[in-house]
Amino acid sequence: MSDTLFTRIMEGQIPCHKIYEDERVFAFLDIGPLSEGHTLVIPREPAATLDALSDESAAAVGRALPRICRAVQAVTGCADYNVLQNNGAAAHQAVNHVHFHIIPKPAADAGLGIAWPAGKLDTQQGAVLAERMRDLLSGSPMDGS
Repeated sequence: MSDTLFTRIMEGQIPCHKIYEDERVFAFLDIGPLSEGHTLVIPREPAATLDALSDESAAAVGRALPRICRAVQAVTGCADYNVLQNNGAAAHQAVNHVHFHIIPKPAADAGLGIAWPAGKLDTQQGAVLAERMRDLLSGSPMDGS
């Protein structure tokens, strides 16, 4: 397994407040929380970005995320929350191991703040992009298995 902060946490070399684990997924409280209950959910597979993660590990994380979100909601009393996942340094990824943040949003000024400078999708450009993506997805699996 590659040596990252998260692999050392999973291996018990660094202590954590573990909240969930199974053969493919590990979840624990973030030590620098944006709000109470801020939780990290990671695959045991050592992939740096989501596109590099196997389909099996991605499916396992996808199955675990809703259950962990419900636990975070129940314990914090927050109905609202963000699920955040970053890929690459330019996208604000700090640890090179796939991870999902579950960040409770107890109030408008607490938790995760997001600026969303929305643009406008050009109709022709959108049609070309969508067609190219459909073509890639309709072919053979794209290195995710």
